[in-house]
Amino acid sequence: MRDGGVGKLELVRPDEVRRAADRISGHVVRTPLLASEPLGRESGRDVRLKLESLQQAGSFKLRGALNFLAGARSERPRKGVVTFSSGNHGQAVALAARLHHLPAVIVMPVTVPAGKRRGAERLGASIVLEGTTSLERQARAEAIAAAEGFELVPPFDHPLIIAGQGTCALEALEDWPELDTWIVPIGGGGLGAGSAVALRAFRPGIRIVGVEPEGAASMRASIDAGRPVTLERTDTIADGLAPVRPGALTFHHVVELFDDVVTVSDSAILDATRFLLHTHKLVVEPSGAAALAGLREGALPEPGERVVCVVSGGNLEPSLLGELL
Repeated sequence: MRDGGVGKLELVRPDEVRRAADRISGHVVRTPLLASEPLGRESGRDVRLKLESLQQAGSFKLRGALNFLAGARSERPRKGVVTFSSGNHGQAVALAARLHHLPAVIVMPVTVPAGKRRGAERLGASIVLEGTTSLERQARAEAIAAAEGFELVPPFDHPLIIAGQGTCALEALEDWPELDTWIVPIGGGGLGAGSAVALRAFRPGIRIVGVEPEGAASMRASIDAGRPVTLERTDTIADGLAPVRPGALTFHHVVELFDDVVTVSDSAILDATRFLLHTHKLVVEPSGAAALAGLREGALPEPGERVVCVVSGGNLEPSLLGELL
């Protein structure tokens, strides 16, 4: 797209994604790339689903968290880690910290779904509740890091996080080198940024499309403004895609490497969540179904392409599962 400027930020290099893959190998699941014949009939395309919903801790987030802890240089021995998260990143950091034998504190919103809170607690993390926005959680996490001497693990806007998330796309390219289009959900943008680095390096002509909820489209708003902007509020069922502001580094990657970022309604996201449950028997949270919602809502105008939709998370609240059934 190349229509925004954020100074002299550097893109993550493809070799950093390769190194991330080596670091996290053996600790993450190589998730399936599922061919969907029903989606092929519906869309007129060859569609496959990259099932990060089957990743450990329930989402792609473990890739970045593990790469950060393995790759970040610490000036002194780590006393522990702290992060801020609406749920999935928190669970990933909790698991990564446990693997590194470190205590973890996760700052979550007061509105965090109960299942995501319990998931982080089961993995040994201590939970602190703070506000409703990502900026409120970030401020509290930074205060805890300063007071306790813990290392702050950013949720998306860091080269090691971005490189780790990019390993998802590396796997997909190895499994299906002919893929033409990558559709990826966007929250803070770490998964999209890392994916785009790998895809542009090893499949240069690929089409890359990001999908955001209409009620939390901070990346789309930032692209339109030509700089990262902060939304006054967000309102979406896709809680994992609701930061009020994208990262400066992830925004830079999206502007430089993406073809488009589109928005979809909550009703379209829920329809896609229901489709995955009923058609493929996949338990997927709404955030994880956003990319598929984008495909079904016309994000790709031309038929006949080989398309991967990233199903980014599977931490669905049991109450919503009942409604979908």
